[in-house]
Amino acid sequence: MTFDLLTALATFAFVTVITPGPNNLMLMASGANFGFRRTVPHMLGITIGFPSMVFLVGVGVMQVFDLWPLSYTLLKLLSVVYLLYLAWKIANAAPPEQAATEGKPLSFLQSAAFQWVNPKAWSMSLSAIILYATGRNLEAVLWVAAVFVAVSLISTTSWTVIGQEMRRFLKSPQRLRIFNRVMAALLVATLIPVLWPAG
Repeated sequence: MTFDLLTALATFAFVTVITPGPNNLMLMASGANFGFRRTVPHMLGITIGFPSMVFLVGVGVMQVFDLWPLSYTLLKLLSVVYLLYLAWKIANAAPPEQAATEGKPLSFLQSAAFQWVNPKAWSMSLSAIILYATGRNLEAVLWVAAVFVAVSLISTTSWTVIGQEMRRFLKSPQRLRIFNRVMAALLVATLIPVLWPAG
């Protein structure tokens, strides 16, 4: 991969990963509700899970959709249902003191598996492979996945820290409840392009 192409890929990856989406909104909510340390497995699940998805898409997962088009519709339905469930969990999250004993942030495996029902993750991985691994050769696909590992580390850390820093402002149960409900509403809003695509 040439330096120019690598720079373009890194820019694309950073912009798509750092912007608000299901992963980042959930990390911010987790940072606010559970703190940085307890959110680390969630962060690692994204940092490793999403690039793994990019790699598998690059080496041929998309052929499943070509062979069995109904699978895409089923994936879309599963994505919508699971995101609505996560939004409900965020909206009804316990206060930090209660969360320490009752609530649980997403685990590494839950977070990694979530990438497969995350509409933004699908859009990003397909675009990255189409644009930056046009030949679908193993080396190009590995480069794309590796760049996403690097930028995901920056993004997951940033969004979790933002959430954790907001804890001071969210000390009051009422503020935390409002914050969680706003995060849940924004998470549901990420489904709009999936349910009503433009054009």
